[in-house]
Amino acid sequence: MISREKIYRIIEQGREDSNSGTVYDSIMFLAILASIIPLMFVNVYPIFRYIEWITCGLFIVDYLLRWATADFRLKKGFWSFVLYPFTAWAIVDLLSILPCFSPMSNGFKVFRVTRLMRVLRLFRFLRYFEQMRMLSKVLKKEKVILLSVLGIAIFYVVITALVMFIVEPRINPVTGEVTFETFFDALYWATVTLTTVGYGDLTPVTNFGRLVSMFSALFGIAVIALPSGVITASYMEELKSMKKEAENANTKTDD
Repeated sequence: MISREKIYRIIEQGREDSNSGTVYDSIMFLAILASIIPLMFVNVYPIFRYIEWITCGLFIVDYLLRWATADFRLKKGFWSFVLYPFTAWAIVDLLSILPCFSPMSNGFKVFRVTRLMRVLRLFRFLRYFEQMRMLSKVLKKEKVILLSVLGIAIFYVVITALVMFIVEPRINPVTGEVTFETFFDALYWATVTLTTVGYGDLTPVTNFGRLVSMFSALFGIAVIALPSGVITASYMEELKSMKKEAENANTKTDD
């Protein structure tokens, strides 16, 4: 009988048990790919039901195995089993499983919601990529700076949206088209302008509004550049750290 510790090494630390860990990761990887195939079609075909049943069964088993070995990961004894369902990955796993219990029928109003929840299965891919795990560590490490930049960006978006909503006319006096009819329209404009996307579907018609738009676009470059530089620097630092650890491990093995 396989011990819980062995199961944990297979599902969480596949590299320590190369054969069984690689097989398990490959099966789950293929299951995730198969589960999103039905989302690429408008119509529901009979084969999709079988795909859904098989992949859902694998996802449920995976969820239960991770829950059963939560104490090895969280290292909090009995409380690990209580806390595990509230961890980020467990929530993603559960949300990707819930659509399995909804009938795949266009006649149900929840059909679109369940299809949307199935998209969450794509996030399960992140478990099987070392680069994504490294990026996750970088984001956690620099979360204070990134949250500060996010707070500044949100504050600026709200302020510029308020200004634009107040100074801009509701109807373009030249074309007669509706401009910023609601505050949400102003928020949408402020967001796409700050990110320097600027779709052009909503544009200011007053000189003051255009001036605000110019400043917003320039400020957006700084807002995007700052977190990009922080993430890049921290990512390179993490790569160097991993390379150094690998070299130290090889040196010990040679000794």
